Order: sequence, then structure tokens, then C-alpha cells
Amino acid sequence: QVQLVESGGGLVQPGGSLRLSCAASGSIFSINAMRWYRQAPGKQRELVAAVTGSSNTNYVDSVKGRFIISRDNAKNTVTLQMNSLKPEDTAVYYCNADIRSWSGTRYTMANYWGQGTQVTVSS
Repeated sequence: QVQLVESGGGLVQPGGSLRLSCAASGSIFSINAMRWYRQAPGKQRELVAAVTGSSNTNYVDSVKGRFIISRDNAKNTVTLQMNSLKPEDTAVYYCNADIRSWSGTRYTMANYWGQGTQVTVSS
């Protein structure tokens, strides 16, 4: 069974920084794209940042220049470094990944979500 577990959320003042991490575990053969989404109260979930298997990245316009997504393929982890945080960055942040796993009899490609971690930016 494949799992994604996030860590690193919390409360930070405007202008501060937080680092989110997500670790994938289980019978993983390979991981394609890894992503961070966020969902603020009363709003739809939005894609914040993504990194491909070859480490190409893209970001939603509102976080460009402030957030950095990176991955460690050896450790099956993805990190979101968030700088110059603003109150509008407040949301639950979710890790998401496309993972090929081995069930014991065959390979399966599926999309997985973490449980989410709360980020609150407030003075």
C-alpha cells in the first residue's frame, strides 16, 4: 500500500518561511510528477507547484518567486519551501503524486494524496 505523509505545517507570521515535506512509502517502483495543492476555507483546491520526474517545475502565478518545489528521488520525497508568506497563503496543503507500485503480481500506476497539513499565516 502506497502512502504519502506530509509534515512541516504550522503558524507563521506574514513574511516568514515554512518548509513542507512529503514522504512516499510502500511498494514503490517509480514516481512521476509530484505536486503540492492547497485548499483555503470556502475555496476550491488549487495546484500550487509541481515537479516532474526530471525535476522540471512549474508554479501558480501567486507563488512564483516565493515558493520552491524540489524532490529527492532517492528518498521518494518532495519539499515545498515557502518564503515571504502572506495571509492569503493560509490553507491546508496537500501532497500529490503519480506513483507506479508493485502489487506482487503486476505494476499499477495511480494518483495518491496525502492527508494534508495546515499552514496559517497570521500576525
